[in-house]
Amino acid sequence: MKKLIAVFAFLIILTSCNETKIAYVDLEDILKEYKGSKEAEEEMRKKSEQISLEFEQLSSQFQLKVQEYQESMTKLSVADRTQKEQELMREQQMIQQRQQMSQQQFQQDGNKRIGVINEEIATYIEGYAKRNNFSFVLSTTNQTRNILYGDEKFDITDIIIENLNNQDSTAIKSKPVKEETE
Repeated sequence: MKKLIAVFAFLIILTSCNETKIAYVDLEDILKEYKGSKEAEEEMRKKSEQISLEFEQLSSQFQLKVQEYQESMTKLSVADRTQKEQELMREQQMIQQRQQMSQQQFQQDGNKRIGVINEEIATYIEGYAKRNNFSFVLSTTNQTRNILYGDEKFDITDIIIENLNNQDSTAIKSKPVKEETE
């Protein structure tokens, strides 16, 4: 019996010395509320509007050319009509190709920005976890639901958002941040 009590006491001492701290974050909330995400979203919205405006202007100019052709086509010879129609078709194809290339570039830029933001967040969370002696920081989203239940006292989402937003996003690794106290 004494041996059992001694083993039990040893296990209690051992586990209390190696306390495992676990927390979790809601990545969707962080992405929605992180200033860097909002800024990137606004930049991408502006860029999208600019691209749309450029193509609306190109399309309008092209439509004017088509309208001019339609108004003058009865006065043109068959050869001139054929030549003008081919020119218009080539121009339309060039506009479409340019639009596709622009959309692809826009999507690539957006993916790069998302990658940078995700890396900023992951780097910050890793540093925060190390500074606060967390063994694990788990993540969840509404779609993945990796954490089916978590006591709110282990949810550090708001702390992460506040700290991320209170620092310059280019200085995540170097600037001191508010640390959690338990």
